[in-house]
Amino acid sequence: MNINSKLLLLFGYLLLNFSAVAQTNADRYPIIPLPQTLIAKKGEFVINASTKIVLNNKDEQLKKAVDFLVGLVKNSTGYQLELGGNVPKNALVFTLDPGMKNEEEYRISISKSIVDVRAKTAAGIFRAVQTLRQLLPPQIEEKQQVSSVKWSIPCAVIQDVPRFDYRGVHLDVCRHTFPVEFIKKYIDLLALFKFNTFHWHLTDDQGWRIEIKKYPKLTSMGSWRKETAVGKTTTGTPIMDRKYDCNTYEGFYTQEEVKEIVKYAQDRFINVIPEIEMPGHALAALTAYPELGCTQGPYEVATRWGVFNDVFCPRDTTFKFLENVLTEVMDLFPSKYIHIGGDECPKLRWKNCYHCQTLIKEKGLKDEHELQSYFIQRMEKFINSKGRRIIGWDEILEGGLAPDATVMSWRGIEGGIAAAKQHHDVIMTPGGFCYLDHYQSKSENEPLAIGGFIPVEKVYSYDPVPDSLTPEEANYIKGAQANLWTEYITTPEHAEYMVFPRAIALAEVVWSSKNKKNYNDFLARFKKQALRLDELKVNYAKHILSGDK
Repeated sequence: MNINSKLLLLFGYLLLNFSAVAQTNADRYPIIPLPQTLIAKKGEFVINASTKIVLNNKDEQLKKAVDFLVGLVKNSTGYQLELGGNVPKNALVFTLDPGMKNEEEYRISISKSIVDVRAKTAAGIFRAVQTLRQLLPPQIEEKQQVSSVKWSIPCAVIQDVPRFDYRGVHLDVCRHTFPVEFIKKYIDLLALFKFNTFHWHLTDDQGWRIEIKKYPKLTSMGSWRKETAVGKTTTGTPIMDRKYDCNTYEGFYTQEEVKEIVKYAQDRFINVIPEIEMPGHALAALTAYPELGCTQGPYEVATRWGVFNDVFCPRDTTFKFLENVLTEVMDLFPSKYIHIGGDECPKLRWKNCYHCQTLIKEKGLKDEHELQSYFIQRMEKFINSKGRRIIGWDEILEGGLAPDATVMSWRGIEGGIAAAKQHHDVIMTPGGFCYLDHYQSKSENEPLAIGGFIPVEKVYSYDPVPDSLTPEEANYIKGAQANLWTEYITTPEHAEYMVFPRAIALAEVVWSSKNKKNYNDFLARFKKQALRLDELKVNYAKHILSGDK
């Protein structure tokens, strides 16, 4: 045997050995998203009736993060993990370490006697808790006591920190609305995979979904539509071919329900960003208050999907209305970001409106695109005056970007590139990778979707930082987000099917190092976590478990 043959055999042996080790790690450490470093150790830590919790800092947020784990363990095992002092063994020890740099960085050292968890903040501790949760048997998710399960965590040293600060998932409740309990479940699943942002799309042409006490007609008139389009009846469909279900559709969230959901998310260290659409996608608001439109109405809450010409008219009364609405919204949502939409705003009404054309001349604006920029910048000044910042879809670039705006790039990556080059923060959410309302399988049994094809592997392949950016410009890419628009998604079960596991793939994209990503390894780990989703009764898409396309 010559030297080349020996080298080939050695290479093949090493490759097979590496694959076996990787598979073993996926079985024993099925953590998603993949940690930055994980050193496997022999042995396991076993939780039993005598296991204690040690908190090395007096901090309410730290206690909240750890209480999440205590609750999980109590429900499924019956063990009450009580607080102890300097327990030398059989304890989970949690410490806030100011020496760490990132707010969500954490370190876990698991031995047979001690689980030592350290993080700079309680948010980091909570992310570490999710890692421990994923290492425990999936029956830990049960709401009632389970017997005959060994509650063990494999020994390891894990050092972890997210790649991006912003890791989000969106939900549109305007086209179809969802119960409060489902939104809590949605937030729970985001927390499990270390997302930190829930983007809640609350107003649109097809319904206004949040109670505003100063303007009660927004919900008494704007939260219901007389019927809903059936099938693919979008803008381009001839009127005579459109079909409707002839059933009234309604629903909104009271302010008390909003507070409940925001608090629920806060307890899971997730920020909720509300979206109040302007100046387009405003038909539900115009139906309630027609004086806010250019033609003064009458208007009707949209019964089909698409983009509509009737938008907010940039009068002082409109701005006052929106300021009052946003004041109530900001009282409900502590988020530093308020999403103001800014997308798909036709200019036809503005072109034919005497007031709009006069305003363009008075302000020395070039055209209706600059009028939209004026609109967004005026709202930004108000939101900034309240100590908050705006996010808008990438159309807010048209006519000039508001000074402190963050851009959400959805029409591909070009908007994100343009904003980053202008030194504006960017959230990447391009439709070709991050729109979970698109088909995910070529099976003929797939439920109706808006179109497109985005399988799990394509989501996983995405990199939020475009190659065309310099290192300095790349710093303005703050993260990425998955979006779920619900034109064709009418039930919680359908929503879960569209989101999972694709959002789980994105969780790894936005957390783990780019050079550590491996789709086959991800699939191996997901197959283990799928058992957890089964325990949580999540209606996830299962075709990737069998290798189907």
